[in-house]
Amino acid sequence: MRVSNVTVRKRLLLALFVGILTFLVIDVRLGYVQFVLGDMLTDRAKGLWSRNIPFEPERGQIVDRNGIPLATNISAPTVYVIPKQVKNPAETAEKLASVLNMPKDKAYRDITKKASSVRIKEGRKISHEKAKEIRALGLKGIYIGEDSKRHYPNKSYLSHVLGFTGVDNQGLMGLEQYYDKELSGERGAVKFYANAKGERMNEMADDYEHPINGLDLKLTIDSKIQTIVERELDIAEAKYNPDGIVAIAMNPNNGEILAMSSRPTFDPANFRNVPQEVYNRNLPVWSTYEPGSTFKIITLAAALNEGKVDLEKDHFHDSGSVQVAGARLKCWKRGGHGSQTMLEVVQNSCNPGFVELGERLGKEKLFKYIKDFGFGQKTGIDLQGEGTGILFNINRVGPVEQATTAFGQGVSVTPIQQVAAVSAAINGGILYKPFIAKELVDPITKEVVMRNSPEEKRKVISEKTSKEIRHALESVVAQGTGGNAFVDQYRIGGKTGTAQKAQNGRYLENNFIVSFIGFAPADDPQIVVYVAVDNPKGVTAFGGTISAPIVGNIMKDGLSVMGVKPRTDQIEKKIKWPNTPLIKLPDFVGLSKSELQEQIINLRIDASGEGDIVVRQSPEAGTKVKEDSKIRLYFGKGD
Repeated sequence: MRVSNVTVRKRLLLALFVGILTFLVIDVRLGYVQFVLGDMLTDRAKGLWSRNIPFEPERGQIVDRNGIPLATNISAPTVYVIPKQVKNPAETAEKLASVLNMPKDKAYRDITKKASSVRIKEGRKISHEKAKEIRALGLKGIYIGEDSKRHYPNKSYLSHVLGFTGVDNQGLMGLEQYYDKELSGERGAVKFYANAKGERMNEMADDYEHPINGLDLKLTIDSKIQTIVERELDIAEAKYNPDGIVAIAMNPNNGEILAMSSRPTFDPANFRNVPQEVYNRNLPVWSTYEPGSTFKIITLAAALNEGKVDLEKDHFHDSGSVQVAGARLKCWKRGGHGSQTMLEVVQNSCNPGFVELGERLGKEKLFKYIKDFGFGQKTGIDLQGEGTGILFNINRVGPVEQATTAFGQGVSVTPIQQVAAVSAAINGGILYKPFIAKELVDPITKEVVMRNSPEEKRKVISEKTSKEIRHALESVVAQGTGGNAFVDQYRIGGKTGTAQKAQNGRYLENNFIVSFIGFAPADDPQIVVYVAVDNPKGVTAFGGTISAPIVGNIMKDGLSVMGVKPRTDQIEKKIKWPNTPLIKLPDFVGLSKSELQEQIINLRIDASGEGDIVVRQSPEAGTKVKEDSKIRLYFGKGD
């Protein structure tokens, strides 16, 4: 049958249309694969071909408020193996085991694993010398990846606060753990490409993914003050062999922690060398114990703020004890202090006198102020493991519990609670949340990513009350039980504390925590320092004899490095036997040697220079020194 030309043309057109449509579909598909799926498919292919050598990010540094490094990093290379690229496993294992001091059979198992890449455990964070040795061997399939490990340049310095990291640079304790996410950064890698046999594809260039370094953490810590605190705690530990020591220094006007330390201590780089209870307890925020007489500051603040006492006009007679609901509560001084003003009650730390203040307040008011000052709750400091302390349930508080609470027994508090509360008592009445992290900073751009600002919790007492407390506590140091914290030319205020330790519901014999909390200058407080010594050995333990001198030494040097100027309107120190009055140095400059003979009494001279006229002296005129002190005089010819 003959087909017509029309039919042929129709069939040709249909075939042409089908062909064009087919090629169009193929072109669209190819275009879609090329331009839309191309990158994805290439990445998938590269993913099958690629082998990663990880590059760990640089963990953020931790620095003090002035940028002084406290926790840094040091380079520590790590060994990786690509098993399919190893040409001679036995020989490679032998050479690698020799350099890394690992069993040969263990090395052989690692380099023959069925995996794309293997990290050698014994080759983690090795020295650069070891890495150089391995590179020199020229072993196929063995690679050195960039890694780092944490470095604490000052070793045990600030150890409980800083904490430490694990083998993977992950934060495990302290600030390292609290700010781990911010400090960690993100991992990078070098990618090279290999075929199915594991052989390197040299025609494809390696890819490098930059690691993103962690943020730097700037603290409120002042290394100058921290160094002074560490020094004094080392001296006290050697002198008294205590069970423990706690120290905190804080700016009372904003809650910034300036120094924090405790004993026993440890080196964060070798934390496994000490018992777990040493490194996992930051005592200044974790430990709880009866505060003793330092707690009397809170009772005093409440009584003054409620108008229940006039320190100058009110009097109290202390016979040595007081009867409360059938219980006899003793004063620390046998026979009592006799008749005193209420200011002298504070100076003498008289227990019966504070029982009287507690009774004037009543339990509701007393416990209200205790809670308002932050006791019985966490301060919220940015450190792990903070304790809350223990207070009496107010519904179960009877006359005896009220009385003992008023002078610091029967309650349990943390050191950081006491520092925050006393700061509120002397700074004008504002309770601040303590904090130790000041800023998180981008290490490249130096941009501040996060900044902690002072946080006011509440107003607890009035400025007028706070001023009265400052005066009373300054008189405690100048004329009362805190005399060993006195620093000439600086107005120091403070309060002693001596608390008997309890165990299983009973007080231990001859086992005390002795403490002192001080602040300065008394007219404009810039620093609060708290020191508690747990069970000092070989001495009669009192806060005024053990802890007060430590605080005094910290204050003396700390105020100097802070640039706080000396005061002239200081309360004169009450001289007690066997102490002798201090000598106020006259101005020797301009005097001749013969004239000096009339001026020098009970002082030793260290002379230097040529000539007969004093041109300079040290210490300067007006400084108070002890009798028989040595002063340096520089002689010259004069004008």
